[in-house]
Amino acid sequence: MSIKTKIILVVLPLLVASMIITATISFFSARSGITRIAISFMSFKSEELLNYADNQWNLLVANGLADQNTYVDAAKKAIESYAKSIVKSKTELIFALDKNSKVVLATSDFKLGIEEKSALFTNQKSDVSGWQSMIINQKRRVGYGFSFEPFNWYILVTENEEAFYKESRDILNRTAIVLGITILISVILLIYFSGFLTRPLTKIVLAMRRIITTSDMSERVPVEYKDEIGSLAHTFNIMAGELEKAYSQIKQFAFQTVIAQRNEHKVRNIFQKYVPKDVIDTIFENPEKMLIGDNRVVAILFSDIRSFTTISEGYMPDELVSVLNRYFELMVDIIISHNGVIDKYIGDAIMAFFGAPVKHPDDAIEAVYAAIEMQDALLKFNDELIKNGKTPFKTGIGVNYGVVTVGNIGSEKKMDYTIIGDMVNLGSRLEGLTKPYHQDVIFSESVSRKIAEKLPVRMLDIVQVKGKTKGESIFTAKKSLSPREEKGWSYHDTAMKLYYKREFLRAAKYFMGVQKLIPNDYIAGMYIDRCKKYLKTPPSPDWNGIEILTSK
Repeated sequence: MSIKTKIILVVLPLLVASMIITATISFFSARSGITRIAISFMSFKSEELLNYADNQWNLLVANGLADQNTYVDAAKKAIESYAKSIVKSKTELIFALDKNSKVVLATSDFKLGIEEKSALFTNQKSDVSGWQSMIINQKRRVGYGFSFEPFNWYILVTENEEAFYKESRDILNRTAIVLGITILISVILLIYFSGFLTRPLTKIVLAMRRIITTSDMSERVPVEYKDEIGSLAHTFNIMAGELEKAYSQIKQFAFQTVIAQRNEHKVRNIFQKYVPKDVIDTIFENPEKMLIGDNRVVAILFSDIRSFTTISEGYMPDELVSVLNRYFELMVDIIISHNGVIDKYIGDAIMAFFGAPVKHPDDAIEAVYAAIEMQDALLKFNDELIKNGKTPFKTGIGVNYGVVTVGNIGSEKKMDYTIIGDMVNLGSRLEGLTKPYHQDVIFSESVSRKIAEKLPVRMLDIVQVKGKTKGESIFTAKKSLSPREEKGWSYHDTAMKLYYKREFLRAAKYFMGVQKLIPNDYIAGMYIDRCKKYLKTPPSPDWNGIEILTSK
């Protein structure tokens, strides 16, 4: 609803109500005045008629003719004639009733109904005098009544009610016409002046809509009045000017942002070939933290191609680069699909980590899944090499899980987003153990605790790698086991418990059972040889089953 309509709806009822009240008071005042005059006039006629009748009766009494019917009838006719002389309209009626309610005097012919006679008889009997209302010939009349005792008459000077109040009705009609015209003129003037007052507001609204539609901040509105509305228009122009300035700045900023985004996109496309996407995202979000190191719990993965120097002798340099690129692309895709970050390539080796810069609750599990899938993918890759008459690749993968320092390490001229720490070194040692233990994947006990409920895990040994003073349990895992493998791994668990209890004979029997279920199982054969050695030459009393490794 517009302000103009609201002004009309507020002001118009006030105007109409005040005019109706004024007209009503004027009408009733005029009607009351006219009615008083008319009643006074009819009362005057009644008094004049009564005086005339008294005079006629006094003449009869004074001349001793009151008992002479002839003279009495003459006096009555004189009174009737006088009554007719004072009647001034066709609707006026003066009549008299005798004691039997018979009409004995009338200024015009009329007949009384039974109910009408009864009502008049009641007033006559009660000797009601003064102003009264009645029904005669089924029409309502008003008049003045009085009794004339000499003749036992009840005289009524009456007028038709419609005719009596005609002037009042005329006043009412004229008042209604004047009121209607006044209201119409008021509405017209109100519409005009409200439009006159709200026109600047309408211009402001239209200017706002044009700005919204066209984004043209140069729109302005004229200042028409020196009042609050004019102040509003002036303020709007100031606001539009400031918005125009701000809009220009925003467009400039937006243009600069687009250029910056394009540059960032180019930088990302270039550097994603060298730096992990998560690292780039972190750097762009927090560039001030680029050089700050952070201690994180991550999973570390090392993968290395065994005897690569020998394999490379069968390739031309360009062929070797092409094969390595295909191999790295295949392995890197798997690592990235498990939320891993490629740290670096060390010759033919891959170093990756899981859990930085974005940490996930299952980083250790994802690292092991990635390692197993890398070995599965290598089988297909090797099929292609064999078809081309080339030597297949054999890789070992080590996985560790622990606290490392992660961050951008280097100088302003050259730096790497990498991880350092003892856990990294242990991860590298675990990868090195895959060759002597003849395993595709080896991981630490910290990893084993994370994946024990997800994958079948097999403990391989407790070793003390070079550079360490404590033993570290090492494990391997598979995505699934055949029924024979499942039983063989169960035998292996039992045999390992007996082995560390120094029950070498019983342990050897279980390891032999493993070999029957899983032929050519290297780990079972290794432990059978150890058990035979310890049965022949028992270990010292302080033996704890840890194998001390002197090489990397």
